[in-house]
Formats: sequence, structure tokens, C-alpha cells
Amino acid sequence: MNRKTNFLNTSIAVFMFIFALVVCGCEPTVKKIRKEYVMEKVSSWSLPEFTDDLRHDGLEHSILKSLSYLHKIPADREFVFGPDRYNTDHMIVSLEHFLDFIQTQPSQQDLNDFIHSNYRVYRSIGRDGRGEVLYTGYYEPHLRGSLLQSDGYQFPIYSRPDDLIAIDLSLFNEKFAGEKIIGRYADQTVVPYYERSEIDTHRILEGRAEVLAWVEDPVDVFFLQIQGSGKVYLDNGEVINVHYQTTNGQPYRSIGKLLIDDGKISAEEMSMQKIREYLHAHPEEMEAVLNHNPSYVFFKIEPDGPLGNINVKLTPGRSIALDRYLFPPAALAFIQTQKPVIDASGQIHSWQPFARFALNQDTGGAIRGPGRADLFWGNGPYAEIAAGHMKHTGELFFLVLDPDA
Repeated sequence: MNRKTNFLNTSIAVFMFIFALVVCGCEPTVKKIRKEYVMEKVSSWSLPEFTDDLRHDGLEHSILKSLSYLHKIPADREFVFGPDRYNTDHMIVSLEHFLDFIQTQPSQQDLNDFIHSNYRVYRSIGRDGRGEVLYTGYYEPHLRGSLLQSDGYQFPIYSRPDDLIAIDLSLFNEKFAGEKIIGRYADQTVVPYYERSEIDTHRILEGRAEVLAWVEDPVDVFFLQIQGSGKVYLDNGEVINVHYQTTNGQPYRSIGKLLIDDGKISAEEMSMQKIREYLHAHPEEMEAVLNHNPSYVFFKIEPDGPLGNINVKLTPGRSIALDRYLFPPAALAFIQTQKPVIDASGQIHSWQPFARFALNQDTGGAIRGPGRADLFWGNGPYAEIAAGHMKHTGELFFLVLDPDA
């Protein structure tokens, strides 16, 4: 069979698959909520008290990263803030105006007066329609690895497989705007891509995907996929930055919820650290627990990192991950939630409320809907503790320059 015939068969199979999705109603999960409804404008008498618990240099860095993204996209692209829309040029002016002001090191009162006079403020409706947002955290893990497989390094970090295909559904029906499916071509049709169990247990990707590095621990690979990026310190002295490239398209299932439901870890104790502890104490259960989540992440090597989904370097404490289908990328946000206080032994002593400005620069497989947000903590011991334990509610606001100011 020649290439032209192969291409024709593939095209027909893809068309028939999409036809079944659209006409027969066998569609993938599609966002039912529209962007216009996930944020509401906040009246001037209901604005929060704007404070910030961090130095402004990190905020300036994060704003500049958002600006670098905005300068690379079309000037007329629309950004949706509840009932209102703004183009790229306005987003740039909005961030530049805010950046110029905070560089004057304003007092809290001056900051609030400035926002009241110059900015429109919007609040996420949250997961309950009344603004409650669940905050979790993520960080940049550091792993030890090798470019060569050996007894000490047996677990692969894969790049994108050569047989994985992604289909933009909006090309077939506008109601699927922003949606895509991932699969592979087999027997003249498109089928779902391999699940985690097939990839890790049966090593189905041998010969199909490049191994970027081999690492010591399968749990490290699993949590690297949850975090989305990390650094691998190789045994030859080199360091590589691995960054999210794509997924296998399978649904994400929480192994934390599995362990809670099975009575292995209590909901009160649940954390990334507790999951690690349990799996290493029960190696006979590790494979089944990890395979409970069929979703799998493939990586690429970047010269720097970690990078968010808008391809800018994330700023610790300032970059947040939100649902990319619902919230405006690169936008200035104001978050209110809680952070851990660590004692001298490295244990969490307590949680305390905090508020700060942040930028929407990333997304995540488990970050879906208007009531979820993920805060990037950076790297190091505190970042790992905060990211591993954070599951606290709060509120999420967005700021954009008032065109009439």
C-alpha cells in the first residue's frame, strides 16, 4: 500500500471518528460553562483589601514574563473577563501601567487607591457559584538520573511517541472550540492512546518513544508527571530541564482519592509526602496504585525551566495554573488562601492566611473549572512541603485596566 493510499485511509478514518462524535453524541468531555460566566465584575464597595505578603521583585519578574508572551501574539486577540472583552494591546497597557506603579514601592493605602481609581476587578464564581476556590500547589522536582539504563536507573522519562496523534475538534464543529482528542491510528480508525499500565507495566512504547533519561524511582516519574516539569541531575554531571509536551489523552484519576477510599490514608493526612511514604512501605501495591491513573505525560527537553503553558518561565509564588479554557492567559490575578508555617524540624506548624498578586501562566490536567487553582511554589524543601500539603480554599480575582480611567 503506497503513502497516498495510507494518507487517504487515515483521513477517512479520522473523518468517520469525528462524524460519530458530533452526530451520534458520543463526544468527549466538553466544557459546559462558558468563559463569560466564570467571572463577575466586583462593585467598588465590595472590593477586597489588596495586600501582598511577598517582595515586589518577584511580581515584577512575573509581569515581565506575561508581557513577553503578550508581545508575541496578535494584537487583536480577545481576552474574556466575565461580560467584558479586551484585546492584546489593552492587556499589555494594563500590565505595564501596574508594573510602573508598583516599581514606586507604594504603601498599601496608595496601592488600594490606585486600583480603585484605575482598574476593573473581577472575581471567579468558584466551585460553588459564590467565589470559593480550592487551591493546591505544585513545585519543580529534582530527580537523579542517567542517559543510560542500568540497575540503578530503570524507569524512563519518555518524549512524545511517534504514533501519537492529536485532533483539533474545532475544525469539524465550532461547538468543540478549544477541544481536542489524543489517540493513535490502528486498523484504519482512530483509537484511544495506550494507558499508563500498558506504557509502564508492559513497556509498549519501546521503539515508539525516545527516552530522555532513566531515573531511580517510578514514584519520582509519576510525581514529575503531576508537576509537569523538573530538573534531572545526570550521573555524568549534566543537568537537563524536562518540560511537559503532551499527554496520552486518557482521563486523570487521583491516586490520593483511591488511597483514601480504600482506607489506606485518611483524608486529614493526605499529601504527596504521605502517598510516597505509603507506596515505598508497600512496594507490592505500587504498580496497581500508580496504574489507577491511566493518564500519562510525555516530556521534552528545554534549555531553561520550568515553563508554563504560555511558554514563559514560572516565578515561584507568583505563577498560578488555571483552567486554560476558561481564564485569560497572562492576566494579573489577586489570590487569597493559606500557606504553611514550617517549624525548625521541617514540619508544618500551622497554616496562615495570605494574599498576593499572581499571574495566570500555566495549566494542569487536574485543574478544571472556575473553582480550581494551582500555585507554583518553586523548588527546595519548603516548596515541596507547601506543594505536597496545600489543599485550602480561598478566592480568586482578576484585575484589568479600566478603559475609562
